[in-house]
Amino acid sequence: MRFFIAGIMQGSHLGSVVHTQDYRTVLKQALLEEFPDADVYDPWNDHQNSLEYGHEQGRDVFLRHNQMCGEVDVVVAFVPEASMGTGIEMWEAFQHNKVVLTISPLKHNWAIKFLSNHIYATDEEFLAELKSGHVAQLLAEAVN
Repeated sequence: MRFFIAGIMQGSHLGSVVHTQDYRTVLKQALLEEFPDADVYDPWNDHQNSLEYGHEQGRDVFLRHNQMCGEVDVVVAFVPEASMGTGIEMWEAFQHNKVVLTISPLKHNWAIKFLSNHIYATDEEFLAELKSGHVAQLLAEAVN
């Protein structure tokens, strides 16, 4: 199974600032514990200095990541507040009938509500559901 960790990076910051990305390590480790044979892609891992990219390199990375969301089996989206890039990644996955598991308190936001197969209010809730086997069960039903 192939996972893509989508999530807030710049959010609504006006400057060249990135939200903390600690959630990515936690999510990747937890996914690999429950799905040891999985391929878990974390875009931040390969692009930590992405704010320094030139126009062409930035665009290429952005578009490639969006494309990847339509190719993987599952997008895990971490959206503690609005994130335009994550919304596009969720849309790409949705358009290609991929599973979107969203971690967000924004359950009334239409992008979150209508593009997600399942919404978890917090990362703690997602991690508990992952550990309990409920996520594996949901994925088995959705992917098959």
